[in-house]
Amino acid sequence: MHEEHTGVADESEHPPQLRFLAGPQHRRFELGRLLRISAEFLRGFRRLHFVGPCVTVFGSARFEEGNQWYELARETSSQLSRSGFTIMSGGGPGIMEAANRGAREAGGPSIAATIELPHEQSSNPYIDLEVPFHYFFVRKVMLVKYSYAFLVMPGGFGTMDELWEIATLVQTGKVVDFPIVLMGRSFWEPMIEFLRERMITEGTISPEDPDRLIITDDPEEATSIITETARTRFGLTYGPRAEPSRILFEKALIERR
Repeated sequence: MHEEHTGVADESEHPPQLRFLAGPQHRRFELGRLLRISAEFLRGFRRLHFVGPCVTVFGSARFEEGNQWYELARETSSQLSRSGFTIMSGGGPGIMEAANRGAREAGGPSIAATIELPHEQSSNPYIDLEVPFHYFFVRKVMLVKYSYAFLVMPGGFGTMDELWEIATLVQTGKVVDFPIVLMGRSFWEPMIEFLRERMITEGTISPEDPDRLIITDDPEEATSIITETARTRFGLTYGPRAEPSRILFEKALIERR
């Protein structure tokens, strides 16, 4: 059988993302996408190189101010910021807003790796540095690459996707064993029970795998765990951060914030 490498017949009726995932394309199209993806990685690396040690916060975009999880994310992010961490989020509303807001209120760096979507609402107003991305997978790399811990608040499909991807990377040794802290016992404990009572019993995960997930309701405990791990396991210390190079035009990147 012969496969036609023509992709989607009518580009005007299909978003570029659908054509990208529609199978083999013309070589010129594939080369163009490769260059765009490479450029997006390079831009992300350059913009985020000097942000300092981050904690990335995941959670639902649907919670508003006054919600218990919004306020818990806000307070925990404030404490982490006062401990010297840069708070990173996806830049949207809900938990992402609460995280950036907590960092801003504590006087610490508040950054976001946002995604370009056709009908997405605007970024939250508590961001010091926003780096937009076209491709979800590039954005995911950036959210992981610069973080020394992950704070996971209650959320939906997107939050679960992010949580299990990080857990899989840690389980398979593709990233260092960073702390994964789940905030909200009442929300997360039924899931942990399922892991222990069903998945371990069926042999689909190892008995120690659920122990990689730390559950707490206490912002101070979460901050203490993350801070202590960063010092003892990764050797982080308080001191001056790396300076940008004028030769590499990095000064301009810093000034654009």
